[in-house]
Amino acid sequence: MSHHDVLGAVILARNGDRAECFQHPVTQKPSTTRSTPLGEVQAYQLGQYLRGLYLSPSSASHIRGIHADLVDLTEVAVRVKVGGEGSAVFDSATALLQGLFPPNPANRITLANETTVVAPLGGYQYVPVETVEPSNDRSLEPWTDCPAFQRHVSKVHASAAFKEAARQAQPFFNALKDFAFGRDLSLENAYNVWDFVSSSLVHNKTYAHRLPPTFLEQARGLANLRENMVFSDSSRGGIGNIASRTALSSMLKALERIAFNGDPLQFMVIETTYQPFISFFHQTDVIDSHPELAAIPDFGSAIAIELRRGPPPDARDFLRFKFRNGTTEDFQTIHVFKHREDIPLTEFIYRLEGSVVNSNREWAQACSTSSLSPLSPLSSLGATTGSGAADAALGVVLACVLFAAVFFGLRFVRGKRVVRLSGPEESLSSVPHEASVQGNGSGKAVARY
Repeated sequence: MSHHDVLGAVILARNGDRAECFQHPVTQKPSTTRSTPLGEVQAYQLGQYLRGLYLSPSSASHIRGIHADLVDLTEVAVRVKVGGEGSAVFDSATALLQGLFPPNPANRITLANETTVVAPLGGYQYVPVETVEPSNDRSLEPWTDCPAFQRHVSKVHASAAFKEAARQAQPFFNALKDFAFGRDLSLENAYNVWDFVSSSLVHNKTYAHRLPPTFLEQARGLANLRENMVFSDSSRGGIGNIASRTALSSMLKALERIAFNGDPLQFMVIETTYQPFISFFHQTDVIDSHPELAAIPDFGSAIAIELRRGPPPDARDFLRFKFRNGTTEDFQTIHVFKHREDIPLTEFIYRLEGSVVNSNREWAQACSTSSLSPLSPLSSLGATTGSGAADAALGVVLACVLFAAVFFGLRFVRGKRVVRLSGPEESLSSVPHEASVQGNGSGKAVARY
């Protein structure tokens, strides 16, 4: 059945090009990095593409009723991963939004003295975002500080299939030695090897002239093999899929809000890194029909989940999934759970039931860790400022408050001392509502750029 009416969309976007970024082969903790002008252009182009697809009235996928020229902040929500590769991801979100909602001279105001003032840069539109930091929200970086995931990585590295692949890869690593400059050449470190080769090929003219043909493709193939084995699992709710199991919490919550006629939300963007893409394709069985997606997506890639409504009498809500690898391709329709057409929203939610991680506490249970980050219990306060230094200082103060609350809240039950923490725990599926988007006293601060 054809479902023409697009009520809204949720976009999972990968950041654009950035400088080399080392990741620990087991803990997956990354080094610092920075975005590049190329990466910002890639993200900007993605924003332009999304604008033409979903905001243009002439598009077949135009979102019905959305404000296209001047952004309505009640209709748009943006979440940005600011853990590993944080600055590069944030810059990509900025550039994407510049392409999605470009400057408009109509972004103006007339003052009491009849003076008209246009926003800077010809009517620049400032779209607020919610920064998601792993210190208080694990939805967009659940694989770090996760003992169960580290054991999963070690198990992958010790598997017979991995060892055989490593043996076959050794001749290539030997040939690459003069182009790796002392880096560990092993399949365990394949992602870092490829990231260095790829980054150098793009940004270092001398290196690009020296690197033999096919070396980049071979390095990427080994990186794809390793990352696909690490960020997947034979079980939908397995720890290998943790990257998408937490991200889906926000995505499902947004889809439910879009489907509710009384909620103004129509468009959500989640700017993140590559890991959730691989896990998502495995968790939803997309890999079965598209094995080529068992790989690292290019910079500027995106998954779009469109909420469509069928015509009467079957006015149900359906989902259509699309994927765009990099910035040179168009969206291609993909199908989840072996469907050959759009899937009902209710079925999609049902299929994922039991595998989605909805809170920091559930994340801790999945990761087999007995304690959360010191800031995690306080995250229900929504006290994020968008500034790393300010958030860190605030976190110290809140941690002290929590310690005092716990210390003085000790109770004795049946002769045993029990610590009780009061207050609701933050859900990972938080999607800013109208009040929080506008920062009007909802308790959740947002970052503006």
